[in-house]
Amino acid sequence: MSATAQGAAEALAEYRPALRPRVLLSDALLHGAATVHLIKDTDSGSSFRVGPKEHFLIARMDGERSLREIGEEYAEEYGRRLDGARWQQILRMLGTRGLLAGADARAPAESAPRPAEPAEPRRGVLRGSIRLVADADATTARLHRVTGFLLAPGWLAPLLVLVLAMEVVVALRADELLINAKELFTNPVLLTGAATLLWFSTALHELAHGVVARHYGGTVAEIGLRWRLPVVIMYCTVDNYLYLGSRWQRIHTALAGAVMNLLFLLPFCALWLFAPLDAATHGALGALLLLGSAQALAMLVPLPPLDGYRIVSQLCGATELAASAGTYLRLVARRDPAAADYPRRARTAYLAYGLGSVFVLVLILAAVVAGAHHLLTV
Repeated sequence: MSATAQGAAEALAEYRPALRPRVLLSDALLHGAATVHLIKDTDSGSSFRVGPKEHFLIARMDGERSLREIGEEYAEEYGRRLDGARWQQILRMLGTRGLLAGADARAPAESAPRPAEPAEPRRGVLRGSIRLVADADATTARLHRVTGFLLAPGWLAPLLVLVLAMEVVVALRADELLINAKELFTNPVLLTGAATLLWFSTALHELAHGVVARHYGGTVAEIGLRWRLPVVIMYCTVDNYLYLGSRWQRIHTALAGAVMNLLFLLPFCALWLFAPLDAATHGALGALLLLGSAQALAMLVPLPPLDGYRIVSQLCGATELAASAGTYLRLVARRDPAAADYPRRARTAYLAYGLGSVFVLVLILAAVVAGAHHLLTV
């Protein structure tokens, strides 16, 4: 090796690369038969997948370790050393994507540069969306300052006990509440009031996702309205949901919406149980409890794009869980030898998700049939 080449190799070995501050790395996730990590540049919005070995190297690029030191850790972990060509390939890939400190953030393809300003959402009469606040993250931060104390165990635990007690009462008196719901649909005034309250509950549902994500260090990108007429709903986009600090933080964030829906019902449950009300109002409140509980629990069904799917995906430690499970189960059904290539953890997760989803759907169908039968026979 010439002195020039040796000097270049030595300089490369002493290089201390650092990722840009707004580059995020995910935990290990199942994706088909592989284990991957997601990397996201929050400035450009681009993201991509890498394998465990690449993640091992990238996660240690903190500006403190040299490539020599990272290489020694890699050799200790995987039993082989990386040569200069491999290091240059990795650094070139990160630099091209604008992920290293000192490099400009950029879109994944040079032919599709990032616009200087976010594009305005497309709007139409029948479908579209509109942002409600200019700075969603700052708005969520203010909401967290006001309501964040409710996430402390001393407040949250009693509230969850009350929610559980309410749902037990709803289940025990489901027959009565079904009749109340049937009667509600014959009273336009009370039906409008109940529908308005349920819509407001969905708005709180979305904000709860943002507040809990903010509690765990997340970033809220947008808060707005989305319509697919005649349906108009609120939305809250957590920009870095998959990159929150731990799996349980992500599960809590996904669960927050349904919990908020149920917490919203608590004062109405108290009125229904204890307040001296006329029969029509009492029945309307009973219907609101049943419909609101069904709304909250429906969000926990483990099918995309519902919150329950996000929760189950985190429990399984997987990305694109439904698609991966579908592919694996089709291989199993065809007795394809490729199914044996899936690691045991993936086989268990995909089989459990497939069977569990079918079981949940059967339970929902049974509940709908039982409810319809009750209404038709009373």
